[in-house]
Amino acid sequence: KKTFSAAHCINDIGGKCEALHGHNFLVEVSVAAESLREGGLVIDFRTLKRWTEEVLERLDHTFLNELDYFKERSPSSEQIARYLYDRIEERARKENLRLSRVTVWESENSYATYSL
Repeated sequence: KKTFSAAHCINDIGGKCEALHGHNFLVEVSVAAESLREGGLVIDFRTLKRWTEEVLERLDHTFLNELDYFKERSPSSEQIARYLYDRIEERARKENLRLSRVTVWESENSYATYSL
């Protein structure tokens, strides 16, 4: 689990969320494997933490709507989860690992999960 802070406007849903607002997002990243690797691990958590931090660095303290990826899509929690999944999954695939899911919490009670 890691956190980042960002602002966004959710397009085309009506209501207050279309106005500029921000969150302290909580991100949960999970990997899966059919079997354990050497040392009884699926992945060294330090590696997963590094991958996640590198991707989150691009989002932290930004206005998400201005990032290239979100210019064509609304930066909802669902789309943020997909964005993170795609970028972390690229790194996992190079290590022959399967990214299981990415969950993005925008509040204590509101979250979205993306998985394949």
